[in-house]
Amino acid sequence: MKKKLSFLERAAAVPHMVWAVMFIVAPLLIVAFFAFTDTKGGFTLSNIQSLFSYSHIFLVSICFSLVATFFCLLIGYPLAYTMSRAKPSTQKLLMVLLMLPMWISLLIRTYSLMTLLDNGGLVNSLLQAIGLEPVAMVGTGGAVILGMIYDFLPYMVLPIYTSMQKMDNRYLEAAADLGCNSFQTMFRVVLPLTTPGILSGITMVFVPSISTFYISQKLGGGNFDLIGDTIERQFKYPSTYHVGAAISLVMMILILISVAVMNRFSDEEGEIVV
Repeated sequence: MKKKLSFLERAAAVPHMVWAVMFIVAPLLIVAFFAFTDTKGGFTLSNIQSLFSYSHIFLVSICFSLVATFFCLLIGYPLAYTMSRAKPSTQKLLMVLLMLPMWISLLIRTYSLMTLLDNGGLVNSLLQAIGLEPVAMVGTGGAVILGMIYDFLPYMVLPIYTSMQKMDNRYLEAAADLGCNSFQTMFRVVLPLTTPGILSGITMVFVPSISTFYISQKLGGGNFDLIGDTIERQFKYPSTYHVGAAISLVMMILILISVAVMNRFSDEEGEIVV
């Protein structure tokens, strides 16, 4: 039987409900209103229909985000595993080193990376010092993806690390007793148990990657127009607010679908097959 909430418990939830309505529900309704109206306030579907002209931008944004998410997982999973297996004092040190860049503004971090990759930056200076030709990195897709990886890697590591911290070591001992080597233990025991953390990390990296605009502007050198850049540009002028709202609405729907799919799979416990 469900416990009935007391008056104090219901009252304690009021501030959160007010906050959610004012800063989540209301903005979503405003975006939806602008997406289906014209400059005179009349109902129209032209804003939604105009999105077909931005299909290539959606495709490039999704591709960049998927690549960045893949490399974050490729780098973040071994890092999270190493952290979880280290001594408690070492774990704290590694956690501080991982979180330290997050204490700095995204703008400063992106500018710092741009300075390193620039034609006269540290990387090219080192290449020239050993007799190699400088490489143009800023203004390339690789630089944009590198910026996404650098800025969003902690979002991949933290949920995976949390899943590994909750993992019962008796499963590893049982796998060893049943004859599993390190490779089999990793893929048959550790990986299924940490699947919820992996899915959470993928969601937490993919969502900001697909909607970012500052990274692509600075590291892309204006050569790449992603969804975030397009939305920002549309909201610079009142006459294009409605198209920007339509793109934002579609993006929100896609993000909500991806989050729902990830949550659906993360709710299911992974089976361990030894």
